[in-house]
Amino acid sequence: MLLMVAAVWGGSYAVTKQVTLHWPVLDFLNLRFGLTFLILLPTLRPLFTPQGRGGLAVGGILGANLLAIFLCETYGVTLTSAANAALLISLSVALTPLTEWLLLGHAPSVRVWRAVVLSVLGAGLLTATTGFGRPGLGDVLILFAALLRAIMVTQTRRLATRHTLLALTLTALQSAVVTLGLLVLTVILRGPRWPALPLEMSFWGGMMFLVLFCTVFAFFAQNYAAARTSPSRVSLLMGSEPVFGTLFAVLWLGERMTLPGWAGAVLMVLAAWYATRRPAAARV
Repeated sequence: MLLMVAAVWGGSYAVTKQVTLHWPVLDFLNLRFGLTFLILLPTLRPLFTPQGRGGLAVGGILGANLLAIFLCETYGVTLTSAANAALLISLSVALTPLTEWLLLGHAPSVRVWRAVVLSVLGAGLLTATTGFGRPGLGDVLILFAALLRAIMVTQTRRLATRHTLLALTLTALQSAVVTLGLLVLTVILRGPRWPALPLEMSFWGGMMFLVLFCTVFAFFAQNYAAARTSPSRVSLLMGSEPVFGTLFAVLWLGERMTLPGWAGAVLMVLAAWYATRRPAAARV
């Protein structure tokens, strides 16, 4: 499931860049998460039980974290290339073991550190594909989003013991918090004025891809997995996202990929495989 998330998120950067050409970032995010919340509205029924109400605070915390991630990530994508964004966000792989250590007190194993080194080396080689240069504001925002992603994966694991919410219910609650936060932010910054909805099919096709695959499915899978395995393992599997992003650029957008880029992709795939491979003693 997490590898499928990495695949759809890898293609999301180019789609987001195209969609935000038609509509401002805040309005785009409002629509994306508002539609997600409407789709998942029936899954909120467990919140009306005594056990479910305990998950409201958890959903609020993770929703606020998600709001910060998407503000940084989406504005960052509009200010840098889609390829740079996909590469820089992969640094959450290296940051997650550190946040897991600091927030959960779980020192990463030697296996995890080896996989992190492989993944970071792979991301470095992949930058040869795009000629990544001096970071700009967009790159800084993506780097901050990578740190927030690492914190969110760790927080999801830490807070999983405090609620019994289904993964879809938690995703719906997060979407509600993000939508509400975006509405308040939009009114503060711009007032109650809304631009006309775009009519282009490319906009709505991209929006449906982002809502159904990159939001509903992706955050359900991440919430489901983060509550059941270590944050470092989740991050390493999803660290293959830039590999899919680069393949997307090569196969669909016609971008060229260098030999070091292919080597980097192979290293990142090996890192994900190595991190999730069971030790020899367990394979009896």
